[in-house]
Amino acid sequence: MRRGGAVLGSIIFFVIAPCTVAGLVPYWISRWQFMPPFLDAEPTRLVGAALTVGGAAVLIDSFARFALQGLGTPAPVLPTRHLVVSGLYRHVRNPMYVGVVSAILGQALLFADIRLLLYGALVWLASHTFVVLYEEPTLARTFGAQYEAFRAHVPHWIPRMIPWAAHKREK
Repeated sequence: MRRGGAVLGSIIFFVIAPCTVAGLVPYWISRWQFMPPFLDAEPTRLVGAALTVGGAAVLIDSFARFALQGLGTPAPVLPTRHLVVSGLYRHVRNPMYVGVVSAILGQALLFADIRLLLYGALVWLASHTFVVLYEEPTLARTFGAQYEAFRAHVPHWIPRMIPWAAHKREK
């Protein structure tokens, strides 16, 4: 796939998948109406806003890396030609899913909607299941030892503080 096609495909998939899962569905659930803040603590809204904006930024960065470095899309039907192990991928194996769940949980805190907390938990569970049952075996078959090294050094969900350097040997 050429770079232009990868960019266009990634933009289309971005609108179809994360914008729906982290934007449209939370809107349908909450109508983005503010409820009294959780625990009557107004600062939870600031945390929520930060998680929502941060999650969106993580998604944009990850999608751009897939298109520009991986020369493909996050969509399983148009996968990358190269394994992406730069940027946030040096800290966590699944930044796209982390970004989606962060945006959902951020909205839950921002609007103080318990239904969004539950929805966020379900999205995480579905993401984890998809990663374990489909993505990891597919990436292992496609990228072999390169993916196995990445998998051995970078955690699924909780980011490592020190970024992994694929070309350096860990002690």
